[in-house]
Amino acid sequence: MHLCQPSPQRTPVLFQAGASARGQQFAARHAECVFISGPTPTVLRRYADGIRQASEAAGRGRDEVLIYAQALLIVAPTKEEAEARFAEYRRYVDLDAALALLSGWTGIDFAGLDPDAPIEYVENDAGRAALAAFTAADPNRRWTVREAAEFVGLGGRGPVLIGAASEVADQLESWLDQTGIDGFNLTYAVQPDDLANVVELLVPELQRRGRYPSDYAEGTLRHKLFGQGDRLPEQHAGRQVDIQRSNTGYSNI
Repeated sequence: MHLCQPSPQRTPVLFQAGASARGQQFAARHAECVFISGPTPTVLRRYADGIRQASEAAGRGRDEVLIYAQALLIVAPTKEEAEARFAEYRRYVDLDAALALLSGWTGIDFAGLDPDAPIEYVENDAGRAALAAFTAADPNRRWTVREAAEFVGLGGRGPVLIGAASEVADQLESWLDQTGIDGFNLTYAVQPDDLANVVELLVPELQRRGRYPSDYAEGTLRHKLFGQGDRLPEQHAGRQVDIQRSNTGYSNI
C-alpha cells in the first residue's frame, strides 16, 4: 500500500544518456527522451540516426524518442560583447584539468600523451561514445589531444554557440536541421549569467521564429512532450511490467 498518492504519470518520464551501441539499444527499448553530446553536426546526426533506427527495430516509431543534444550558449546584446565574454571564459580554462576530465570520460590517460598527437579510438569499458565523439563518429574531423582538451574545457562535448540573439538562433536552427535532433540540453560556463541571458535575450527571438513555445498544454510533463496523455503508452516496455504486476496481484506503479 502506498504511503502517498502516486503521480498522475505513475512512471516518471524516462530519460537516458549515452549514444554508444549498447546505449542506443537500451534507449530504443526503454527511453522516452535521450541526452547526447558531440562536437560536430556529423557526430550528432550519426547518434540521432542510430537511436531512431534502433527504435524502429525495437518496434517503436522513430519519433517515440525525443533526442536532446548538449550545448553551451553564450548570448549577449551584441556579437562583440558575446565574443568578449567567450574570450574571458577561455582565460580560466586549465588544460591539465580538461585533460583529466577527458581521461575520466574515455578511460584513456591523456596526461602522458603528446598534446599535438591525434586521438585514436581504443575499445575499452569506459565512455565509448565520449571517445568516439572525437574519433570514429566523425571521419572528416581529426582531433589532437590539445584540441579536444581545449574544446571540452569550457562547453563539455557539445558545441559552444556565440553571438547576439539572432546569431545564436541561426546557429541553433542550423544544428537542428543538420542533425535531426529535437532540441538542446543547455549547459553553462557561469551560473546564472549564461542561462539568464538565454531566457532574457534568446527565448524571445526563438518565439518570434516559432521555434520556442509561448505557452504549454495543461497536464503532465509526458503529455506536454508527446500530447498523448499522462501514462506510458501501452506498448512501452515499462507499461508491460505494470500490466504483468497487475495480473499477478501487485498494484500498478
